[in-house]
Amino acid sequence: MNYSQLMARVAKTQRAVDAGLDRRQFLKISAGVGVGSFGLAVFPAHAQTEGGALKPQQSPAAFLKVAPNGDVTVLVNRLDFGQGVATSLPMLVAEELDADWSRVRGELAPAGEAYKDPGFGIQMTGGSNSVKNSWQQYRELGARARAMFVAAAAQRWKVPASQVQISNGVASAGGRKATLGELAAEAMQQPVPAGVVTLKDPKHYRIVGKPVRQLSGAAKSTGRQAFGLDVQRPGMKTVLIARPPVFGAKVASFDAAAARAVKGVVEVLQVPLDRGASGVAVVADGYWSAKLGRDALKPQWNTEGVERVDSALQLAMYRELASRPGIKVREADVSKLAEAPMKISAEYFFPYLAHAPMEPLNCTIELKDGSAELWLGSQFQTIDQMTVARVLGLKPEQVTLHTMMAGGGFGRRAVPSSDYVMEAAQIAKAWRERGHSAPLKVVWSREDDIRGGYYRPVHLHRVEIGHDEQGNVLAWQHRIVGQSILMGTPFEQYLVKNGVDGVMIEGVADTPYQLPLALDIHHPKVNVPVLWWRSVGHTHTAFVMETLIDEIARNTRQDPVALRRRLLGDKHPRHLAALDLAVQQSGYGKKALPKGRAWGVAVHESFSSVVAYVVEASLDNGQPVLHSVTAGVHCNRAVNPLNVEAQVQGAALMGLGTTLPGAAITLKDGRVEQGNFGDYTVARMPQMPAISVHIVPSDEPPTGMGEPGLPPLAPAFANAIAQITGKPMRELPFRLT
Repeated sequence: MNYSQLMARVAKTQRAVDAGLDRRQFLKISAGVGVGSFGLAVFPAHAQTEGGALKPQQSPAAFLKVAPNGDVTVLVNRLDFGQGVATSLPMLVAEELDADWSRVRGELAPAGEAYKDPGFGIQMTGGSNSVKNSWQQYRELGARARAMFVAAAAQRWKVPASQVQISNGVASAGGRKATLGELAAEAMQQPVPAGVVTLKDPKHYRIVGKPVRQLSGAAKSTGRQAFGLDVQRPGMKTVLIARPPVFGAKVASFDAAAARAVKGVVEVLQVPLDRGASGVAVVADGYWSAKLGRDALKPQWNTEGVERVDSALQLAMYRELASRPGIKVREADVSKLAEAPMKISAEYFFPYLAHAPMEPLNCTIELKDGSAELWLGSQFQTIDQMTVARVLGLKPEQVTLHTMMAGGGFGRRAVPSSDYVMEAAQIAKAWRERGHSAPLKVVWSREDDIRGGYYRPVHLHRVEIGHDEQGNVLAWQHRIVGQSILMGTPFEQYLVKNGVDGVMIEGVADTPYQLPLALDIHHPKVNVPVLWWRSVGHTHTAFVMETLIDEIARNTRQDPVALRRRLLGDKHPRHLAALDLAVQQSGYGKKALPKGRAWGVAVHESFSSVVAYVVEASLDNGQPVLHSVTAGVHCNRAVNPLNVEAQVQGAALMGLGTTLPGAAITLKDGRVEQGNFGDYTVARMPQMPAISVHIVPSDEPPTGMGEPGLPPLAPAFANAIAQITGKPMRELPFRLT
């Protein structure tokens, strides 16, 4: 099971998250939350329909509000944390509504029944599925709303609906005109079409498929965009938590008096934390007071019975596991391995990776009698809402969760345990029990964020390949060792099959190459919390597969592009189209490279999209340098080509970051050794190569683009360096010696 399939079954976990709650009680949030304010005309939440009842996710009631001046606000059922979904989804509504795009705005929706993903059954952002899963939904929302405006105009002018046209936010018929704003009050009284609605012929699109700048771009570039860290509430206090340096440890002692002596410190609270740990929360008037108060705590920790992970010992353990068979995932005849004329024996190693978003984790929470209100950049609104309800003894509908714009996340804001949200609720509960009522903003420092766990897991691959002089693979024995992301979570009973976590093997078990590949795996248990990281298992499987294909090409003196085409055959036209486009646009094989440079190639599918890279790289004083990147992208229909380009650029830079020295989380005696960008490397602007993005034209429904640009970058870069040095790259970050 790959990640997309995994997430398609997430809805079932609602029963597992809290077996004590009746399934029917979950999130009975009004479909019209927050859309009736400020004098805006909105569609009635329980409007009369034509053709049968609508599901909450299908009604314009929860998604659209139109101001008298014609401004159109589209509520977005996702988190936008830079991927631009607060622009792409409004584009779909505006296209079908025929709104004036200059008057369209996007607004992040709160947690609510109407905003659950149509495919997953929970409100979430992940798996690069935002546009893919809401493509049909948001177009139909726009089409239903358009039909209501047409009906309102026809009723006003007493003409057949067939005579009413809407274009660029203006309805017209027989010389009469009215803006959507002028018609909104009447439109909201019309029945909502509930049957099959007619969608616009793509040949008439004037918004979808055009390069559109993000609606939030101006606010972000001028500092006016509000993020979770910017939330302010009357009387609000700031909270920092002293967390144990070893995962799962508990507080043994601390100096509360010393912390309270710091000016601005209001309260010191010992609280339960994630994964059975405990910590100390310092509540203060502001961040600096909270920090100084935390510094004064001098906590001692009880690590009895808690594993103290050491990276060197962990690698040795993984190597020992890789020396023996594991759980079989994919079987093939590998009997020809011993007699193959040419062989490759390879071990690959990938470290823990922190998500390290620019905006660290944070959550603002305010308790009232019988209810709670939160503000945060959540990727898992449904699960976070249920978790808070459980901690506070409330029903989910008594918890209001406002989705804030977030400064990155890469999966860290989608935690099955809702760790940082659960901790905020525990602190608010203890705060209330001490007789306080002021809202709290729980903030993670950069060091808290990087040392706080939920990393991309460590993985070790061991591969034995036998092939002939023509590059025909005779046998491919593949073994992977790595922690399961899902074991130990409420999702395990649904999403781990026969002891195999499918997210670890995606990209190998389902390789598009025609190979006699046998795969088995080990899932060791390690006291380090792990989680999906942008592109999940593809972060390591793409590197292994694409560098090995190149190695076969070098061993047999074949062109690596030609070998890929042959191994792909005729069953993967999207791979071939993306690869051919990247090759064509880069000038690969046609233009002469400067002395010392080499080409690198990789192509990989993830989240139903294919990205191929052709790169130019060199060595400068022994250090790899990436000069240029040409991308060929097959994501079916590109709703916003400019956004696709931006996602590929960002993903490529993040993928490049995994190759740089210092891009690793390591542990010694159970403690994470890195704490900030001074000792945990992320790619910076000076490392950014020239990059051009080219999209394969397609009329098929869109596929995901938030993550697919990351996996093939590192192997393409590695393949270029291997062309120069003659030595294969077996590790991320790169190690040349």
